[in-house]
Amino acid sequence: MDEKSRLYIYAFLSRAFSEAPDEKMITDMKANRPLLETIGEETAAWFLSTPVEALEEGLNVDYHSLFAMNNHPIESAVMDSKNEILVGLQNPVMQFYFSHGYDLNLESSKLYVPDHAGIEFGFMQSLVQTGEATAQRDFLARHLLRWLIPFLTAIKETAQTPFYRDLCDFTVEFLLADYSALAERIGHE
Repeated sequence: MDEKSRLYIYAFLSRAFSEAPDEKMITDMKANRPLLETIGEETAAWFLSTPVEALEEGLNVDYHSLFAMNNHPIESAVMDSKNEILVGLQNPVMQFYFSHGYDLNLESSKLYVPDHAGIEFGFMQSLVQTGEATAQRDFLARHLLRWLIPFLTAIKETAQTPFYRDLCDFTVEFLLADYSALAERIGHE
């Protein structure tokens, strides 16, 4: 997969996991059949046959049920047996960000924790932009692959919309394929 496509996918995942899709995002997705089909056939059929207002309502309810009320796509909450969210430099993700020059301003974000999936995908987008392949591979191995794959596998069954069921599968498949491609590429450098 080329770097432009990877960049786009990480940006999309960052947005998709950060907040419920709004009317603009839904309209943009409805106009992008290849993206919908890449996410999943059920998603494509649902998006193309459902009015924007109904999509927005269904996605809003499902997003909040999956990622705000019942579960939280936050690494430290998933990985910590006490379900505690780590902030500041005690959070290993923050240490990784700082060691790679990633300037994270949580005050200007709706997400107030550094290890939220949306922020971690944004960090990967940044690493793709700078071409830091080893850092990308290491971040996937130490963070996203360790917690997000089990998290998405567990919540997929509770998703009420085709979009979030397919997004769980798509994200897992993409992360595993991206890691594999990076590991192979770095091995040949």
